[in-house]
Amino acid sequence: MTIQQEKAEKFAELHARDQAFIIPNPWDVGTSRILAHVGFEALATTGAGFAFSVGRRDGATSKEEMLAYVRSIAQATDLPVSADLEEGFADDPDEVGEFIVEAAGTGIVGGSIEDRGYGREKVALGDRYSVDVAVARIQAAVDAARSLPFKFLLTARCDNYLMGHPDLDDTIRRLQAYQEAGADCLYAPGLTTKDEIRAVVSAVDRPVNVVIGLSGEPISLSELEEIGVRRVSLGSTLSRTALGSFITAARELKEHGTFGFTKDAIAYADITAMFTG
Repeated sequence: MTIQQEKAEKFAELHARDQAFIIPNPWDVGTSRILAHVGFEALATTGAGFAFSVGRRDGATSKEEMLAYVRSIAQATDLPVSADLEEGFADDPDEVGEFIVEAAGTGIVGGSIEDRGYGREKVALGDRYSVDVAVARIQAAVDAARSLPFKFLLTARCDNYLMGHPDLDDTIRRLQAYQEAGADCLYAPGLTTKDEIRAVVSAVDRPVNVVIGLSGEPISLSELEEIGVRRVSLGSTLSRTALGSFITAARELKEHGTFGFTKDAIAYADITAMFTG
């Protein structure tokens, strides 16, 4: 059995158990190793966090840049990694399937495909694919995943809420269609209440991922687990938290000439210890 197969089995087992798990999103090798050191069981990449790290807006990285980033995270630790594969860098279902195979070659054991465009081809940035096209794209991704010599866990993502279309009924219909197309995990970022999350979980029979850090009522891991959520991600939240602290520090320096932010800096010896060995 290969290392990738072992990681894939471990990742599938996390989704099969009753206990929910957190899958945090590092944006580079250093943050990957910190999260592994803290003790998380799996990692997920963040397209937005990576874009911010290279000075771009979300969705403005190339396929080649994204694959290089994903590879670096997959190789940074011994943990299974699922990747934010955006819309698959293509509109055409067959090309999405080809991208899944290409992405799997980086060492990841799972990935998500979205039902919105990024303006790279025919679908404008933020526009949603029609249900028929979105389902065909998920089906192609699933078929490609099943062709791999290990269990690649395919997450289908409905971006209605993120794109300003908070239609719960349509979101559920789309997720149910993606389930029928064979998706292993379902994800609708931007759900804002426990009732919305509960409605999604009760409407499907696949593990549901919920992202924390967007707008909405605060919900703990135990509460999400009670609702039936199996996976909790952070998206770009950790990246934005770090950048928020950096900007606050920079503004204190520029506007006040003081150094109060230094009290929150991790000790040099502590961060060095995390990267030793």
